[in-house]
Amino acid sequence: MTQRVELATVMDRLAVNDLVTEYAVAVDDGDWAAYRGLFTSDGRADYRSAGGIEGDAERVAAWLAESLDLFAMRQHLIVNRQVRFGILEHDTGDTARVRADYL
Repeated sequence: MTQRVELATVMDRLAVNDLVTEYAVAVDDGDWAAYRGLFTSDGRADYRSAGGIEGDAERVAAWLAESLDLFAMRQHLIVNRQVRFGILEHDTGDTARVRADYL
């Protein structure tokens, strides 16, 4: 890799990290407009592994708003962030796949 590609990869990783943090803050603050704004038009969230739903940002934001209304305070800790960039894995597009654990 050239230094330019390495720098771009680091910058992309930082941007993804910021996005994951913004996601947690939006959920914790109940800022559903900010939450929806984090997704592309075809973006989806999947909470099925935690007993929730899977769907587009609008549907999931509505479900989260209702589900989390029971809690006066929320604090998500998102750890073990694993980021894979499609372009580096010979994908046809500039994509990223993120897997993270949250408490």
